[in-house]
Amino acid sequence: MLKSIAFSVALGATAASGLPAQSLGDLVDRAAAEHAKMRTAKVQFTQVITNPLTGNRINARGQVLRKAPGLLAITFTDPAGDKIISDGNAVWVYLPSTTPGQVMKMTPGGSEAERLDPASQLLRSPRSRFNIADGGTATVGGRSTRVVLLTPKGRESFTRAKVWIDTRNSLVRRFEVTEPSGLVRNVTLTSIQANVAVSAAAFRFTPPRGVRVIDQGQLGRQ
Repeated sequence: MLKSIAFSVALGATAASGLPAQSLGDLVDRAAAEHAKMRTAKVQFTQVITNPLTGNRINARGQVLRKAPGLLAITFTDPAGDKIISDGNAVWVYLPSTTPGQVMKMTPGGSEAERLDPASQLLRSPRSRFNIADGGTATVGGRSTRVVLLTPKGRESFTRAKVWIDTRNSLVRRFEVTEPSGLVRNVTLTSIQANVAVSAAAFRFTPPRGVRVIDQGQLGRQ
C-alpha cells in the first residue's frame, strides 16, 4: 500500500514470555502454511501510518482481495476511491485523494503485487529471511495472539516488523512494519475469509477518462 528486525533466538533458549523460543519458529511456520493455503482471500483492514519525525498519523480502511498467483486488489473505503490493482501483468496505483488526475502503472505485476502486500512478504520463507524473537502476547479483536518480532537477515523493503499471530488458527491478525524512511505502517485485519469465490473483474482496472497514465516501465527505458 503505497499511500504508501536484530533479534536472534538461539535454539533451546527461553523467550521472554516463558515459552520455548523454538516454538516461535513453529508458530511462524504454521502461519506461513496457513497463508500459503489461501488460494483466494477477502480481507477487511484498518491501517495507521505514523511518521515518528513529525508525529503525523494517516488513518485508512478498506478491503483486500487476493488470488494466487499475483492478483491483488486493494480498495480503500477511507479515503474513498483510492485503489491499487495488480492484474498479473501490471500494477495500477490510483490515489485520487493525494494525487488526483493521474494513475501509475508499474511492471512486472506479480512481484510488485507482493511488495504491496506486506502480509505475503512477511510469510514467504520467514525462517530463512528473518531472525525471530518473542514480543509477548496480546488480544486483537477479541482473539488471543502471540507477537513475533522479525529482523531481516538481508535486504528487504522494511527494517523491522511485528506480527500478531492467532494462537488458535495461526492466522495473522495484525502486522506492523517500519520502513527505511522511519514510517511505521500498522495494519489490523478485522475480517479474514479464505478460499472464497472472487470475481475476475475485481482484478481489472480501466483508467478513468481524463486521468493521465504514468507508465514507470517506459520512464525506466528512457
